Amino acid sequence: MKKLISPQVAASLITDGSRIMVGGFGLVGSPLTLIHSLFLSGVKDLEIISNNLGEPGRGLGVLVRNKRVKKGIGSYFTSNPDVVKAYQMGELDIELIPQGTLSEAIRAGGAGLGGFYTPVGVGTLIASGKEEKVIENKRYILQPSLKADFALIKAHKADTQGNLVYTKSARNFNPNMATAAKIVIAEVDEIVEVGELSPEEIVTPHLFVDYVVKKEVEMP
Repeated sequence: MKKLISPQVAASLITDGSRIMVGGFGLVGSPLTLIHSLFLSGVKDLEIISNNLGEPGRGLGVLVRNKRVKKGIGSYFTSNPDVVKAYQMGELDIELIPQGTLSEAIRAGGAGLGGFYTPVGVGTLIASGKEEKVIENKRYILQPSLKADFALIKAHKADTQGNLVYTKSARNFNPNMATAAKIVIAEVDEIVEVGELSPEEIVTPHLFVDYVVKKEVEMP
């Protein structure tokens, strides 16, 4: 299967109502080219799992501002005032998950686990509706794992087979997301031939990656 596709073809694979994991911490490690193509495609009613929903008019913030996102699942949404406004107006559903719990829920989804017990959030609104259990005299809540239809991730380099290498903090949620979705689309800065990447630097093996897109949109 040919893995290298255009951003437009990548966006065309995603349909209304899809659940999508999107890498990034702020805009760092965020697949901006794929997000821009998703915006141009007109797809709507998306459920997005991401640390945050971009910034005003930037990254995932473009989709929020144009009312394309139905629900956001993540940790830090207040960095984008458009998200707060959309939530207050009833246009956007939000599920808050502590950042470490979010990362582990994605990892658990990729590992085939149904969920895990965590003490984080016990006694708060985050625990509402969740099973609670006492283990060794300590209270825990059950956090279900997270999976998605698509994962849009960002890496630094890929070879033509789809092996991925990341850079510093831009790595963030991306490797975990690559394991937890049915279809994984990786946006990369550079594409090299097979054999040019050291096996020791490869973080995401090609078996997890369905498609690769070359970056076109720079961070604003």
